[in-house]
Amino acid sequence: MRAAVLHSATGALLLTTLSAVPAGGTPNAVPGVVIAAERAAAAGIDFGACTAVPDLPDSMECGKVGVPLDYARPNGKRIELAVSRVRATHHDPHNSKRRVPRQGSLVFNPGGPGASGLYFPLIGMIPEWKRIGAAYDLVGYDPRGVGRSAPLSCEDPKTFFKGPAPAPAHPSQTYKRERVARAKAYARGCAQRAGDALRHYNSLNNARDLDVLRAALGEDRLTFMGASYGTYFGALYATLFPSHVRRMVFDAAVNPDPAQIWYRNNLDQSAAFESRWEDFREWVARHDRVYRLGRTSQAVLRSYERAQRKLAAEPAGGKVGPAQLQGTFLQAGYYDDYWPSRAEALSAYLKGDPKLLIALAAPPRQAAAEAENANAVYTAVECNDGPWPTDFRVWDRDNTRLARVAPFETWDNVWANLPCAYWQAPRQQPLDVRTGPGELAPTLILAAERDAAAPYDGALEMHRRLTGSVLVTERDAGTHGIAGGPNRCVNGHLEAYLLEGRLPARRAACAPHAEPRPADRAEKTAAARPAR
Repeated sequence: MRAAVLHSATGALLLTTLSAVPAGGTPNAVPGVVIAAERAAAAGIDFGACTAVPDLPDSMECGKVGVPLDYARPNGKRIELAVSRVRATHHDPHNSKRRVPRQGSLVFNPGGPGASGLYFPLIGMIPEWKRIGAAYDLVGYDPRGVGRSAPLSCEDPKTFFKGPAPAPAHPSQTYKRERVARAKAYARGCAQRAGDALRHYNSLNNARDLDVLRAALGEDRLTFMGASYGTYFGALYATLFPSHVRRMVFDAAVNPDPAQIWYRNNLDQSAAFESRWEDFREWVARHDRVYRLGRTSQAVLRSYERAQRKLAAEPAGGKVGPAQLQGTFLQAGYYDDYWPSRAEALSAYLKGDPKLLIALAAPPRQAAAEAENANAVYTAVECNDGPWPTDFRVWDRDNTRLARVAPFETWDNVWANLPCAYWQAPRQQPLDVRTGPGELAPTLILAAERDAAAPYDGALEMHRRLTGSVLVTERDAGTHGIAGGPNRCVNGHLEAYLLEGRLPARRAACAPHAEPRPADRAEKTAAARPAR
């Protein structure tokens, strides 16, 4: 599930039956994990200065841990995972005289698949995380294939960012044929560049790697927080290694039902973004005095569509076309603190000033290699993890129906995932995430009720499958990932759990955090400004 998700009312899907091939051997490849974990525990991690990453504070340490490429062959090829750490400060931010005892390492994964967690330990510098950073070593890492951990590539990064592009909500047959050809070429590129290693980039191996990292850190039991996709392989870990879990936080939980991985989850994502897109437009309409984009959701939509037509005729700065516009407004579906900058950019553009829109939406060429790598890992993991329809007619049928009611994100999500229809590596049968009474330590699930990237039904399903879990819901809110954010109620539950092991009843609810306010400068002038 990528930078796009939706809540669906789509009917039953015709999935092509594919053979179950767990890449890396048996479903949990226990002997290989045990061997790798024992080696890692003996070797530890030689943390030192982060010389490969400039401008980091001295408190940040970096190191590496070796894992097998294939857990069925633990004595075969090994790859190294890049790991980062900031040690527990022991300083209580509310009582300078109190020394906080260390509780071990808190390992974090930000999701993706394909996202880097190396910078996570720096989060201990912000107020909402200082109490947690006092008690825990904050540990981040690049999962296999990402960044500095045996990076995966499917195409030349120089060609990754395409020029100004269309984004038809209801594409023509000609456009569909063009995108099918591009998806086939991308799948071939992944196979050619990665070779036989391609099959080993999957969620089961990410879970196995996590156990090796636990051992390398010297922890008998793991304390872990996963966000978005990180909740899925965190749930795989809980299923495979329940006795190795100390505490686990699932923030913005995705639906782990094997039948959802990943084709149906992406359909659900595309449906949910339509509701979140409307939330954004209603907010803009309430602030029409500032943005002058329309006093109703439909009027704001007409302003957006007018910008689409203008950009199709003449891309802004020669860089921003309808696809780039759609991409930057999709980000507003993830995080409502993006709403003011997006509304301001659209308002200024329609008044003749494209500078802010270009700053927000133009492809960052300097980040092409990082973006290409993230996309390659995203594609490989999702394609490897489960069965996908191999006949485009299935995709066409399901998404044509969905786009009638959810046009904003549906087809963009198809093009992101379509290489999986033509994937050249073996597919796995998804593991049935499930734990029984007493098998797993109590875990905490956090979810925003209107999250589009991880629809709320996924959190409910995760809660049902992990016996003893507790679900905390931020009502009537849609930010993707709520741990350590602006909601004090959510943060109170997070701190109580991580610091004291204390959880509420089976379910708890928090009122929504405050809506964003239009920027002060926009209130005064509605002029374009750089995003903060």
